[in-house]
This record gives sequence, C-alpha cells and structure tokens, in this order.
Amino acid sequence: MTTATTFTEVLAAQLRRDPGRPLVTFYDHATDERVELSVTTYANWVAKASGLLTDIADLERGMSLRIDLPPHWLSTVFLGAAWTVGLRVTTSDAPDAVVCGPDGLDTWAPRAGSVPVLACSLRPLGVRFADELPAGVLDVGVEIWSQPDGFAAWDPPTGDDLATDDLTQARLWTNDRTAAVGSGLTDGGRLLSVADPASPPGMATFTEPLGRGGSLVLVRNPDPARLDDVHDAERATARA
Repeated sequence: MTTATTFTEVLAAQLRRDPGRPLVTFYDHATDERVELSVTTYANWVAKASGLLTDIADLERGMSLRIDLPPHWLSTVFLGAAWTVGLRVTTSDAPDAVVCGPDGLDTWAPRAGSVPVLACSLRPLGVRFADELPAGVLDVGVEIWSQPDGFAAWDPPTGDDLATDDLTQARLWTNDRTAAVGSGLTDGGRLLSVADPASPPGMATFTEPLGRGGSLVLVRNPDPARLDDVHDAERATARA
C-alpha cells in the first residue's frame, strides 16, 4: 500500500514506477466500447481536466465538485483532477461546480447561471455532444482539448485537505480507507468492478488499484453473461 498523503504523490509514484502499464480499462456492454488508459495517458487527462476546472470553471483549492456521472473512465479522470486542484468531491446538491453526463442535464442545466456546469457526452474518446447544449453549460469534449498535458497547482493541496465530504486526502490513502470492501486485491493486481468510482461506495474500487500499483477494469451497463469473459480477457485478479 502507498504511504503517500495526497493524490498527486500517489500518481507521481506510479508514473515513476511503470508509466506505460494500464491503469483504467473501461467497457460499456451496451455500446461495445472499450477504452484503456495507461498511467501516462490517465495523468495527461487529469492534467487537462485540472486545467479545465481551474482556468475555465475558476475553481480553487478548498471548493467542492459534484461528479454526477455513471460508471465511466471520465469519472476517474475528474476524481483525479479534483484532488489535484484540492477540491472536495461532494454528494451535496449545492456544490461549487458540477460535472454531469447527458442524463444529468435536466437537473443541472437550469443552474448553469449560478455554478459552473461541465457536461460530458460520454461518447467514445470523450468527444463533444452531437447536439447543442443548454445555455451556459460547458461541453467538456470541446473545452478540455485546449488544456495542456501537464498541470501544477499554484496552491497545491496537502494531506489535510478534504478529498470527500468526510475524508482528508491523507485519510483517503490509508490502508483501511483505500481498500475496496471484499476485493482481496493484491499489489499490482487488476480489479474488475461495475461500481461507480465517483460514488462514495464505489470510490475505493479506483483508489485501491491506484494505491497498490494495480489497475481497474470498469464495466458500465454490465451484461452478467459477459463478465467472466471480461475477467479472463483482462486477466483480472479480483472483483468488487
């Protein structure tokens, strides 16, 4: 297990250790989409999303972000970006900003005049929405590409900054909080999960593989009849 106290330290350690290894492998059984992010590719996406949160959404350390996305590789990206900036990932209905998918537009678009609303199309490769978005809503698939592949927070968070509504970054990475319940994941293993990593119950399905130098195989819209095949094809070593 990692002894780091911030997400930035954890990710930096994994970049030094093996930057080319898979970190997040995503399947959507409804669309047959498969996306794989290496540690380096994931770090690049996190850097771009961090720039989006600070430069476009104007968020600062200590503010809160609601990630209202289904199980998706972009959920892991925005978790990392939030913790890189020093934001608290919240379940509150009154966040300082929100990242949502198409299903969240009816809820969040009316609030785009008071809080930044960043919408993800959830189409392959993170591309833009096919249709025009409601006024004031930012299309992540448009805005994120202009952000650089590297990001350094001007006011970097410490282990004492809140990572969630009830956990500091340091506490998030301690052994008992990092582990996904019942996963049995060992160092360097691959965890197969259908849980939403941006939700409190599912967050450990991402933090545990990251902290252990392993990887997450995330399945959206899982077909139970296909999960064993995914497990075998991806050489998963544990399930959660």
